[in-house]
Amino acid sequence: MKIAVAGKGGVGKTTIAGSLARLYAAERYKVLAIDADPDANLASAIGITLEEEKAIIPLSKMKDLVRERTGAEPWSFGSYFKLNPKVDDIPDKFSFQKFGVRLLVMGSVEHGGAGCVCPESALLRALVRHLLLERDEVIIMDMEAGLEHLGRGTADSVDALLVVVEPSQKSIQTAKSIRKLSQEIGLKNQFLLVNKVRDEEEGENLKKDLKELSFLGLIHQSEKIRLADLKGKSPFDSDSKFVQEIKVIKDNLEKALRIKTKD
Repeated sequence: MKIAVAGKGGVGKTTIAGSLARLYAAERYKVLAIDADPDANLASAIGITLEEEKAIIPLSKMKDLVRERTGAEPWSFGSYFKLNPKVDDIPDKFSFQKFGVRLLVMGSVEHGGAGCVCPESALLRALVRHLLLERDEVIIMDMEAGLEHLGRGTADSVDALLVVVEPSQKSIQTAKSIRKLSQEIGLKNQFLLVNKVRDEEEGENLKKDLKELSFLGLIHQSEKIRLADLKGKSPFDSDSKFVQEIKVIKDNLEKALRIKTKD
């Protein structure tokens, strides 16, 4: 199972990605969680402490690794480097493991803008291809809204894109932009997950606004989750009702994918 989670910043996509990873791990699956959002927060959502997180170095910041695998200096432009570097050992060597979840933090390419042609970008893209095409774990990817790390050669290997929205117009517009972009790169199975709703009516209104996306379920606004975030604790360990709602969404996703496969 390969799942990408995207949405506007602040809608709770990282909380959902981390909790899905914890849920699959609790059910004895091998799980690899990928933090592919430049505003990396997936570690705390999984339950990794701040002290533990300090030891995690984003792959794009590992200068020696970038140099060794691509044959070029990090952040260099106009030089020759390997477009298909060796990456198959990276998940096992450089991931951080806790609660049965392996976490890889991709990091951002800070020089040259999004989509730049540079050694670290080549390394990250090759790694994403390897993860989606060759690994057999459950993979949960916390994406930025632009789906920067995905392309036409890898998007069709993603089993599902979960588009997370909250009750706001900006969130809805971002969701529509994500849907359009995902169609352009060939990402087929797109699902709507409504977060932070006060009641079912809010959820129904968002479903109508985004009826092009298959609806998976909703998650209610939770004071326990807000406080957990303030304390740097995992939502998965803080609110049993939230975990139950995440499980319903997981079950609905798996059922929807089975139906699509049969079709």
